[in-house]
Amino acid sequence: MTKRLGIAEALREAIAEEMERDESVFCIGEDIAIPGGWGGAFTVTLNLEQKFPDRMLNTPIAELGLFGVACGAAMMGMRPIADVQYGDFLLLPMDQIVNNIAKMRYMSGGQVSLPIVFRGPNGPAEYLAAQHSQALQSIFAHIPGLKVVAPATPYDAKGLLKTAIRDDNPVLFLEGELMYAWKGEVPEEPYLIPFGEADVKRPGKDVTLVTYAKPLRVV
Repeated sequence: MTKRLGIAEALREAIAEEMERDESVFCIGEDIAIPGGWGGAFTVTLNLEQKFPDRMLNTPIAELGLFGVACGAAMMGMRPIADVQYGDFLLLPMDQIVNNIAKMRYMSGGQVSLPIVFRGPNGPAEYLAAQHSQALQSIFAHIPGLKVVAPATPYDAKGLLKTAIRDDNPVLFLEGELMYAWKGEVPEEPYLIPFGEADVKRPGKDVTLVTYAKPLRVV
């Protein structure tokens, strides 16, 4: 059986299911758990503070500190999901991301794991210019030790986010800013989508088009 969800709803389900499954999973970020609020900038964490009041943590608008807290929590065995509200803000904690989080497992000889998910909107927005519309995935894809994920459908969004949360390495989960309301069929039973395997959305024999996130629908 399946149900029809938007991408924001599918992401919310993935977070809730993983928090129910594993008590070490928690969310930390800007405006993600304000009672009566939006659940972040795009409703992904809407009302989750009612179900998990002790594991939905609001932070100041201070991304370097937010990522430092997530890094330390992961090193101590927790599985933080850090919400940066807008992907553009990832440029502010670059020192934590590049020099600490992405490299710590290698620098410790595999003794320390960093099971962190950094998630938030990425790419152009219809009415927000310049600092709220950058697509930064190509920058982060070149950082050793960091996995980058950009889902294209609600089905992909839920399955890939659950996989990211269970991964023992840091994962940057980029969600298309104009895609949150896109609808699609999502299984009612829990499922995972493995990393590193191509998904053939439209089979053919003459031309291969490789894409991800929003361009999947555009092309």
